Amino acid sequence: MRIALAQINTTVGDVAGNEARILEAYRRGVAAGADLVLCPELSLIGYPPRDLLLRPGLAAAGEAALQRLATQTGSTGLLVGHVGRNAVRPGREWTNAASLLADGKIIATRTKTLLPTYDVFDEDRWFEPAVENAPVEFRGVLLAITICEDLWNDEDFWPDRRYRPNPAASLVAAGARLLVNLSASPWHLGKERTRMAMLRSLAKKHRCPVAYCNLVGGNDELVFDGQSLAIDASGELIVQAAAFTEDFRVIETDVAGGATARVDAPEKLVHDALVLGTRDYLWKCGFKKAVLGLSGGIDSAVVACLAVEALGRDNVVGLSLPSQFSSQGSLDDASALAVALGIRHETVPIREPFEAVRTGLQPLFAGLPEDTTEENIQARLRGVILMAMSNKFGSLLLTTGNKSEMAVGYCTLYGDMCGGLAVIADVPKTLVYRLARWINRDREIIPSASITKPPSAELRPNQTDQDSLPPYEVLDAILEGYVVDGRSPAELISGGLDEASVRRVVRLIDGSEYKRRQAAPGLKVTTKAFGMGRRIPIAQRWREL
Repeated sequence: MRIALAQINTTVGDVAGNEARILEAYRRGVAAGADLVLCPELSLIGYPPRDLLLRPGLAAAGEAALQRLATQTGSTGLLVGHVGRNAVRPGREWTNAASLLADGKIIATRTKTLLPTYDVFDEDRWFEPAVENAPVEFRGVLLAITICEDLWNDEDFWPDRRYRPNPAASLVAAGARLLVNLSASPWHLGKERTRMAMLRSLAKKHRCPVAYCNLVGGNDELVFDGQSLAIDASGELIVQAAAFTEDFRVIETDVAGGATARVDAPEKLVHDALVLGTRDYLWKCGFKKAVLGLSGGIDSAVVACLAVEALGRDNVVGLSLPSQFSSQGSLDDASALAVALGIRHETVPIREPFEAVRTGLQPLFAGLPEDTTEENIQARLRGVILMAMSNKFGSLLLTTGNKSEMAVGYCTLYGDMCGGLAVIADVPKTLVYRLARWINRDREIIPSASITKPPSAELRPNQTDQDSLPPYEVLDAILEGYVVDGRSPAELISGGLDEASVRRVVRLIDGSEYKRRQAAPGLKVTTKAFGMGRRIPIAQRWREL
């Protein structure tokens, strides 16, 4: 069978826009002589729709669009993901469905069996799972129509499975000779390798080709990488679509594979994911321009580079907001970065407003030493100015805090945490350094001093981050073990990490949940990000130390 993989970028709730994108892909498939065009999971209404599904108008609009698409089809089939109605009650109102359209009508509809309800997924909240599935005959081929998670449960690949049913195995046992999968599989580091290995294993086990069409684009915190795949019946790669961009590939399922899988550097993948996530977050929210603070440090430099790549230099403005504690070197580094990127750069000193606030508070603070209170006032003054720029010019303020800082609360509420998108909130500090060096791989864009100097918030004389925190290599190792891998403090200590550092960092992570709950959305690039996939109570007293 000749199949077109239409790897498209859809927007949640934009039914008309998504319909037009799907129809354009279908017509392209017809022109290419495809027998069947595949579009991603829930592509008609966008993924994930979350509680928009509680608004009946969205599903109704999707149903009308599905009917319109059906009337546009001819002999070439179109397999499209959409919201279906659950006709069997009791049960949830909706299903995560895929319909095969051809010859002007809906030929067949199948429902997703395995509903992920972990990490960032919550599909059991809205959808009713399929209780049975059967192959669909189309153009003389029995198709196993599956949706995303339905392929992620083979006992020969996953030693610890989440579900009892194995939809792929059941469909092949029922006679299916071609596995097709519509997916919306969000990316994190290493996801593309796991996905390809799993699909190759599945194809080889069942001696059945696999055509896998994945969503691409950013929707809120999630970034979808595309990288749609076709695998032959012996488990060899036929095609791998592009990463982090729309793509359209036509393949023959009975042609032997032998293509070489693309292997990109982790830094490139993270960079491209963050660029796509930033661009789509702004555009899909109605913004065209961004503003951010340029401190001369590595975090703001990396965010500025990502923003320029996502939006173009004319749509990014950087502000330097020096106080009496800001070094000339940092100011020079911020200026050099702006010149290298070609962005508008303005300087607004905060020394005078800081002194005015400090003077105004003297009667209240009489006899008390200065501490983090005064440091936070500086950060909050910067937030006020940056938000003023955002409001006045309709630009989205990008925050520049990294995952390591967010983890331990080394950030100021209503200060440097102000903004609409936290671009690198899931990027540990050690990875920020790697990103900076990758950005500078061909020429110096980020000043070398921003990479080599000791990191500092510059809120008091001669301050460095390590005055308050362990070295970032140690902090990030604890963060990876405790938050990402879910290991206990005792396990981290027995594994060789310094006990005092583990106790300190874990205490800071647990005590900073209230800050993270008030943070801007952050783009997810690791297996466990702070945000919707990590639901820790704020008012709680459980401690493992």
